[in-house]
Amino acid sequence: MTRARELAGYGIRVAGIAPGFIETEMTLGMKPDALEKMTSGIPLKRRGRPEEIAHSAVYSFENDYYTGRILELNGGLRS
Repeated sequence: MTRARELAGYGIRVAGIAPGFIETEMTLGMKPDALEKMTSGIPLKRRGRPEEIAHSAVYSFENDYYTGRILELNGGLRS
């Protein structure tokens, strides 16, 4: 994140969240066999919860030293 480096001097922080397979209305509507197939590939063997995404967003906002990074919340699927 080159822009984060450039903007830091102005007190502007840059961060993002890259969610993996999360329990949402969309995923709750999936067929059970499709859910199992998606979940079985996740090392933590479960989908993420919306509150886990929210917690990460709060962390990004509250930590004034956090900048220039993307939080990947995917249960270890891509590490």
